[in-house]
Amino acid sequence: MSVLETVPLGMPWTTADPFLFCVYHDDKYPRGNAKLGPASSLAGRKLGMDFEGKDGWRMYHGEIVPGFPQHPHRGFETITIVRRGLVDHSDSLGAAARYGRGDVQWLTAGGGISHSEMFPLVEDQKENPLELFQIWLNLPAKDKLAEPHFTMFWDSDIPRISTGGVDVTIVAGELEGRKAPAPPPKSWASDAESDVAIFTIRMSAGSKFTLPPAKGEDTVRVLYFFAGKSLRVGDHLAKEHAGLVVDPTKPITLEAGEDDTEVLMLQGRPIGEPVVAHGPFVMNTRAEVEQAFADYRKTRFGGWPWPKDDPVHPREDGRFARHADGRIERAP
Repeated sequence: MSVLETVPLGMPWTTADPFLFCVYHDDKYPRGNAKLGPASSLAGRKLGMDFEGKDGWRMYHGEIVPGFPQHPHRGFETITIVRRGLVDHSDSLGAAARYGRGDVQWLTAGGGISHSEMFPLVEDQKENPLELFQIWLNLPAKDKLAEPHFTMFWDSDIPRISTGGVDVTIVAGELEGRKAPAPPPKSWASDAESDVAIFTIRMSAGSKFTLPPAKGEDTVRVLYFFAGKSLRVGDHLAKEHAGLVVDPTKPITLEAGEDDTEVLMLQGRPIGEPVVAHGPFVMNTRAEVEQAFADYRKTRFGGWPWPKDDPVHPREDGRFARHADGRIERAP
C-alpha cells in the first residue's frame, strides 16, 4: 500500500515529527501605496487580526503593511519558502533582510529571538501577489537553547530538477545527486542521519515523477497535495487536497491528473522527544515553556532595536540580508 494515511489540509497543515506545522499563504495583494501597504480601502477588516481573506488577501496582524509585526520564538526553526512576493525581516539581534521571488530563509530561533515578517507591496503600478510556505521544524533538547542564527538560500543557489513536465525544487536534502544548500549548523537537518528533505514539486497535466526511497525505515514522508484536481500516488488516487503519509521504504510514482498539480514534500527521521508548545515557544517540558515566558519578559531576547514593531525597508531596496555580525549579502 503506497499511502498509509491521509490528513486534511487545515490552517495550519498538520505535520509529523520532526516538523511542527506548515502554513501556506496565498494572497492576491493589490498595488502598493506610498507606505508599502495596500492601495485599497481597509474598511471592514479586523485590523490586527485580519485572517478572513476578504477580496483574496489578508492583512494578518499588520495594520499598515500586511504581515506579522515583532513576535518572539524559542526552541525550534522557521523555514520560509517565498515563491512569489517579498518578505521584510527585522529581528532583535539587529539583523534584517528582504527576500522572496524564489528565496528561502532558514531561521534557528534556538534560545530566543524576536522578529517581524512584513509583506511590503513594492509594486505601485500593478498587483503584488504573495505565495509562501512557512514550516516549523523542531529542535532536539540538546539544541533548544542554541544561539539564534539565520541562513539565506537565494533563488539562484537552490537546486532544481526539470524533467518530463515536472519541476522539483530541493530546499533540503538531496535528489538525483543534487544537494540543497547547508542548513544552519544546529538544525536537526544538519545531521545527514536525520534524513530531512523538503521538496516542492510542480507537475504539468498527465506528467509522472518517481521519488526514490528515503534513507531509513523510520523516516516519515508526507506529500501535501495542495493544487490540482487529482493526484495518483502509487496505487492511491487522491481527488481532494490532503496530506498523504506514504511508505518511505519504496520508490513511489506520482501522476498528475488532468490539470497542473503541485505537491510539497516534508520528510525526516523523528526526533522522538516530548513536545510542549505554547504559542511561540516549543520546548520539552511545561517548566521550560514557563521559563521561556519568564526569560522573554526579562530580556526581550535582546530587545527591539527598531523604531516600530512593523518595520519595512525602502521600496528601492533589492533582496539582501544584513546579519547580526554586520555581514551583508546581496541576492545574485
